[in-house]
Amino acid sequence: MAQMTMIQAITDAMRNELKRDENVLVFGEDVGKNGGVFRATDGLQAEFGEERVFDTPLAESGIGGLAIGLGLTGFRPVMEIQFFGFVFEVFDSVAAQMARMRYRSGGKYHSPITVRSPLGGGVKTPELHADNLEGLVAQTPGLKVVYPSTPYDAKGLLISAIRDNDPVIFLEHMKLYRSFRGEVPEEEYTIPLGKADVKREGKDISIITYGAMVHSSLKAAEELEKEGIDAEIIDLRTVSPLDIDTIIASIEKTNRAIVVQEAQKQAGVAANVMAEITERAILHLEAPVLRVTAPDTVYPFAAAEDVWLPDYKDIVEKAKQVVNF
Repeated sequence: MAQMTMIQAITDAMRNELKRDENVLVFGEDVGKNGGVFRATDGLQAEFGEERVFDTPLAESGIGGLAIGLGLTGFRPVMEIQFFGFVFEVFDSVAAQMARMRYRSGGKYHSPITVRSPLGGGVKTPELHADNLEGLVAQTPGLKVVYPSTPYDAKGLLISAIRDNDPVIFLEHMKLYRSFRGEVPEEEYTIPLGKADVKREGKDISIITYGAMVHSSLKAAEELEKEGIDAEIIDLRTVSPLDIDTIIASIEKTNRAIVVQEAQKQAGVAANVMAEITERAILHLEAPVLRVTAPDTVYPFAAAEDVWLPDYKDIVEKAKQVVNF
């Protein structure tokens, strides 16, 4: 296995699929010669040519329309939205066209499109760059929404996304791009979409999370262990559809839960996870299900970001409230 950062694993996944399937195309703003704003596509144009890895105009709506047309004619587009805060410019294509294609055509057509986009806080970006808008697309039927937390997961999930015959929103937390390395097979492999991963086994409380908050939750679990609390960490990996079976199996074991997300309380998918737990496993609960989130305000400017974002201390505090209920 190789040691890769998440950005390297993402690049490797696209390289793998470009080699494997000549119908895979990668495009977006500055993804060609420049390799993208974060260099996720670095070297791909030189390797596969300008007809398969290419720049688009600075117009998200045009990128989405191009992807839909290519998907209808046999290609597998991998389109990049440079930052997910710009999804509003292409939301008609994503939510009203891609998501409905299979249904409205009675299965005759589909949209085998992967929408890659960075998001997430902790790196002091300008306004509209860091917003966690996964809830916006997770609440849109017809879209699969993936949000990995490790290099290994990122590569396997991205390969699965590109091979999927329906549209997949593939979200990449900016802070995780180069913050650590992990073991990643150099050969191809897939991870099923819609399948969560238990990142840490535990018996006292389930901490259900995704994205960068997986790492904050793992750190919180280490602190909780010092106080005799054994926390189980579930990484959703795919936030739509949810892996309900893994979530409920954990609740049945620990009988307590908190849900952690970086997004605001009214955003993200925490509320949906809590509703599923309540509907399916309320008789297993020995305490209310609580959540750790950002406040319900617009994303702050960089100077206030560190105060606004949830961290491992918030997770520790909330977990102790549930355990001591």
